[in-house]
Amino acid sequence: DPALVHHYFEDKAQLFAEAVRSPVRPDQIVREVMRGPRDAVGVNLVTAALTAMESGRAQDRIIGLIRTALGHDFAATMLRQFLVREVIGRIAGELGVDDGDMRATAVASQIVGLFVVRYGVKADPLASASIEEVAQRIGPVIQWHLTGYPGSLDTKTISAE
Repeated sequence: DPALVHHYFEDKAQLFAEAVRSPVRPDQIVREVMRGPRDAVGVNLVTAALTAMESGRAQDRIIGLIRTALGHDFAATMLRQFLVREVIGRIAGELGVDDGDMRATAVASQIVGLFVVRYGVKADPLASASIEEVAQRIGPVIQWHLTGYPGSLDTKTISAE
């Protein structure tokens, strides 16, 4: 019931954080990511996400939620709402990009994959690389998904040859 949610929690972000007992607050991540210039959003998002995940408690909870989401619709819905609607969708909305939903889900695929490989599978050298190095390598991909690079190929002009 929405009235009960608002009675006990400030907003959906607080409800989600409490539901997974995670110190990760989507509203704070969005604020952090949007602080810098538009062309730094990808690097800022990776930095903020990895910084939040550096807490062992956050890692265990988010990786646990990802594992659970793979087998249970409720957990998948929670994870999807958290990533796509509460974090990346808000960022895409603030950027004012076309096809924001597609962009947000593409970014979510990259972030979840990064979490799985770095914190779930713990595959080196990615698992042991510094946040800064990972952000510099993965951030531009996230940036492209969100805004595209100036002068890059437009997806409408790419043909299957």
